[in-house]
Amino acid sequence: MNDIGNFSKFDQINNVVFGGAGFLGSHLIDQLVLKGENVLCIDNLSSGDLQNIYHLKNNEKFSFLNHDICYPLISSKFIEKIWHLACPASPKIYQTDPLNTIRINYEGTLNVLNLAKVHKSKILFTSTSEIYGVTTTNPQYELMPITLPTCSPRACYSEGKRIAETLINTFRVENGLEVKIARVFNTYGPRLNINDGRVIINFIKQSLSKKKLTIYGDGLQTRSFCYVSDLVEGLIKLMNINYCYPVNLGSDEEISILELANLIKSKINSKMLFEYTDLPFDDPKCRRPSLEKSKNLLDWHPKISLSEGLNKTISSYEYVF
Repeated sequence: MNDIGNFSKFDQINNVVFGGAGFLGSHLIDQLVLKGENVLCIDNLSSGDLQNIYHLKNNEKFSFLNHDICYPLISSKFIEKIWHLACPASPKIYQTDPLNTIRINYEGTLNVLNLAKVHKSKILFTSTSEIYGVTTTNPQYELMPITLPTCSPRACYSEGKRIAETLINTFRVENGLEVKIARVFNTYGPRLNINDGRVIINFIKQSLSKKKLTIYGDGLQTRSFCYVSDLVEGLIKLMNINYCYPVNLGSDEEISILELANLIKSKINSKMLFEYTDLPFDDPKCRRPSLEKSKNLLDWHPKISLSEGLNKTISSYEYVF
């Protein structure tokens, strides 16, 4: 059992970020360090990338530990806040090893909660919009009834996140932990793995490499996309309030996949062609969060428009091609 205190150069640890070498985790760490807080990043690099945190290598506020969350941890040093972002969010990745995805969400969350219990740490968990399953209710709100098919190829992730939420709430009741649950909707920006497979990065990759843009189904299914800096601001605000129930974080600007493809096409290569293929099983027809809670509780709403965010994201990948 690793004593994570041995891997930290701090007398006490302000923040432990599980999954900190990933896309969202690395952007979160940047903001925490910018605020003057120290951070211990924990990641086993199964889907994270050291390049995402390389710029922090010599920063006095930053430490890194390569560790698999599915194995227990202790800490000889006090931990103030724990951020649990440790799970691949891309269907292409989490469906590759569904049993491990389930383990991360149950066993990994249990290990994080036991660590938080010892130190009475505040803990924030990034859940997912996948919790809402395939629904005709739009937008999706936190207290709506949820129906999830347990035999879906996406269930390892959606059911995994749901049992993690239940586990977290049970620990809160039984042990008096201060917990936060963020239901994260589609997020994009620099540092997304170019082979991630999610729609925005897929369209950017195909456009820059002059390939046809893949449209699943008729392309009329809708999504909403939040730029990463806005999402991170929401996470930090959520950590700093006293509220223990799930809160949606994302953009409520809805766009069809076909409209998104045309928007990205207009920014990179207007001559790009589309290639239509079958819609994946259990692919949601709509995905847009109700932001009533985040606006009222956090005074938070995304500021960066989709067009502006896409410009920032595209420019960060142009050098690859």
